[in-house]
Amino acid sequence: MRAPRSSAALAGIALLGTVLTACADNASGQLMAHNGDRLVETLSNPPTGTCHRFPQGVTHVDNHMLSNIVLYTTEDCTVPEGGGSTYLAQQSSDEAVHSTGLWRSFGFADE
Repeated sequence: MRAPRSSAALAGIALLGTVLTACADNASGQLMAHNGDRLVETLSNPPTGTCHRFPQGVTHVDNHMLSNIVLYTTEDCTVPEGGGSTYLAQQSSDEAVHSTGLWRSFGFADE
């Protein structure tokens, strides 16, 4: 028995909505982290809502994502007493200042 076209269309719309909702948990784009001239890590479409730890400290970050991030000198996305964090807007780059030390993690600022 054939399903009416309207039922098939509704099923397709429901499936598309489910797929789009699942993708909402990931940022769109790529983040590149360097230590000096050496590439340390490249992340594509990383999950949001979590702290991301770099495998080692980094001196330069290129944020080619459609999301703003916050860079931390700690491994757990916290600000140490007397320390700070660095806001990095989407589609921009920044270098660590020698007085703050290397960045060790990042989280998403839009949450």
